[in-house]
Amino acid sequence: MVERTVGVTPPRVLTIAGTDSGGGAGVAADLRTWAACGVHGCVAVTAVTVQNSVGVSDVHLIPARAVAAQIQAVVDDIGLDAAKTGMLATVAIIDAVCDACDQAAIGSSGDIPFVVDPVAAASTGASLLTDDALDVVRRKLFPRATLVTPNLDEVRLLVGVDVRDRTAQYEAARRLHALGPAHVLVKGGHLHEDTDQCVDLLYDGAEFVELPGPRFDTHHTHGSGETFGAVITAGLAHGLSILDAVQVGKRFIIDAVRHSYPLGKGNGPVSPLWATSSWWGTRPGVRNYDVTAGMTGPDAGRTA
Repeated sequence: MVERTVGVTPPRVLTIAGTDSGGGAGVAADLRTWAACGVHGCVAVTAVTVQNSVGVSDVHLIPARAVAAQIQAVVDDIGLDAAKTGMLATVAIIDAVCDACDQAAIGSSGDIPFVVDPVAAASTGASLLTDDALDVVRRKLFPRATLVTPNLDEVRLLVGVDVRDRTAQYEAARRLHALGPAHVLVKGGHLHEDTDQCVDLLYDGAEFVELPGPRFDTHHTHGSGETFGAVITAGLAHGLSILDAVQVGKRFIIDAVRHSYPLGKGNGPVSPLWATSSWWGTRPGVRNYDVTAGMTGPDAGRTA
């Protein structure tokens, strides 16, 4: 007898971002996180990076029209419950993403939540975007966003606030919100004033919410921004409010950093795999896993 499948389509989410050949950040981090969050991840690739744990040695950009076409292909057939951005790289790609999101009712133009992670700064703090690209982020991308999630280096590049204390973090949130996003999350991981905690700040234009968490003694934090944003996006796709989705994201990223691991010779990634360990950890290993468990009929329990 042929067995019926029992799958139910999960919430559908899209990442518009670049690749990381080392698997620590970019679309790899988004998809890994979304699998742990029970959503189906789709991809619109903006750039292919030649990258490992030590750094990025080359970048190959995807033509803007191809980025837009990927977004439209997903929307036309599969549909979406939320979307997020990562590395957008150029004015042409940012413009194309904005136009595609308008056509697809993503963000302020429709009812699909849109999380913008404005990847604009390297780990050294140097800008990854030209001045023209930063301007388009401010003028076109941010006003379409449900939530923007800059780190402190990106805050400095986008609104000129060098955040060194909590007061400046609040001021940065105000200035970012004035650019048009519905909500702002100023991530505090780089705020060295906080020696034993990491405080992120959520602002909706009226109310501030501080989200404190522990600070860990590790340099294995590659992909932390993508992972945090991906969990928030998954929460929104599951129907959570912004506040609830951000709070869930905060709890998730704390454990992802807690379970970060060394990889290669440089900075290892944060790990969303902690959320799957309760399932996989009960199995003795792939070779001993009984793939016929639960089967009925003449092949039940049969091994090669």
